[in-house]
Amino acid sequence: MSRRRRVIHKAVKKDARYASPVVARLISTVMREGKKSTAEKIVYTAIDKTREGSDNIDPLETLNKAIENVRPRLEVKSRRVGGSTYQVPMEVPADRQVSLAMRWLVTFANGRKGVPMENALAYELKDAAAGQGNAIKKRDDMHKMAQANRAFAHFRW
Repeated sequence: MSRRRRVIHKAVKKDARYASPVVARLISTVMREGKKSTAEKIVYTAIDKTREGSDNIDPLETLNKAIENVRPRLEVKSRRVGGSTYQVPMEVPADRQVSLAMRWLVTFANGRKGVPMENALAYELKDAAAGQGNAIKKRDDMHKMAQANRAFAHFRW
């Protein structure tokens, strides 16, 4: 029997401007100390700035492409077997893929010092949509780690 409780999934909420659950989750990821209106301004401004210099009509196109590019397919989890700890590669559930992608995008945008958060998030989204940037590098590192430890895949259960 599992030691952990089952996850209770909440109803998916949509944001005010785009009526998109993806944008609502990004706003929640950006939010600090319960300041939702500030997080909304940051995300909406960043989405608007990603459209500058390109001719795409849908404002969410760049955001969706960035999240799709950053989503990790594999990760390693520690498993203790016979006194040894192995890094076992496992597939990432779809919900966790999106959560990790958004967290990485926001974390690396926040790490860009000397740049306002709106601009930093816009740059990070543009880079990720183009297939480059820090979040893509993080995903590739995670995949390399899983590939390197694929010999321990039989410990998966």
